[in-house]
Amino acid sequence: MNSLNHSIVYVISDSVGETAELVVKAALSQFDEDKTVIRRIPYVEDLSTVDDVIAQAKDNKGVIAFTVVLPEVKNHLIKQADKNNIPVYDILSPLINIMQERLNDAPKNESGLMHTLDEDYFRKVEAIEFAVKYDDGRDPRGILRADVVLIGVSRTSKTPLSQYLAHKRLKVANVPLVPEVEPPEELFSIPAEKVIGLKISPEKLNGIRTERLKALGLKEKANYAAISRIEEELRYSEKIMEDIGCQVIDVSAKAVEETANLIYQLVHKNNSN
Repeated sequence: MNSLNHSIVYVISDSVGETAELVVKAALSQFDEDKTVIRRIPYVEDLSTVDDVIAQAKDNKGVIAFTVVLPEVKNHLIKQADKNNIPVYDILSPLINIMQERLNDAPKNESGLMHTLDEDYFRKVEAIEFAVKYDDGRDPRGILRADVVLIGVSRTSKTPLSQYLAHKRLKVANVPLVPEVEPPEELFSIPAEKVIGLKISPEKLNGIRTERLKALGLKEKANYAAISRIEEELRYSEKIMEDIGCQVIDVSAKAVEETANLIYQLVHKNNSN
């Protein structure tokens, strides 16, 4: 492997190093694969590790590509590579410099930020998938896994609230309360503070359900929107909420965003206690 027909590319990063390795692989795809070996060295945050890699690259006539943003480590790497006549390629700095000038802002120079963003993104996706899977009481097992469970009668914004909170990385299950259907027993087996009850005034709910029937092309006088039926459902839901002992939010005059932010604050307050 030390012959002039072969080379070792040392990929150095102060994070995972996946980005640097992908760039190197993209470049090497233009050459015969059996002529080059990639050795990734992740989480490099000290000068001694840099010195070790420099020594290896010198012995093996290697090349160094890196995504190191920590100034002390990066400067030492460049200086030592130059001193030992080792070809070195800084993957991030050229673009960072362009963005710094364009944005008129200084870079953070913190390692691992992209990996942190990736983890945050996947947490959000997982929460959104959770909200869809456990929407409208489809599977009561979600109640046991959720960060928060929303309960209330139909048209109290349970689904849009679940989706909004999912974008805040909360796993939300929601359960409709209907007099003819027993609520899942899982609701009573989790801590009461994990359950949020949603209540609404009969008049407000009547208006919402009437508009819903119109949108569906159904008769406005259907039992679904009748005040007597609505009051029956609300009495039933209030009893269930009392039995659980959960916190209750009146959504009658609140926008979805306002209610979601209130729930988010309650969840974090409960988690910190």
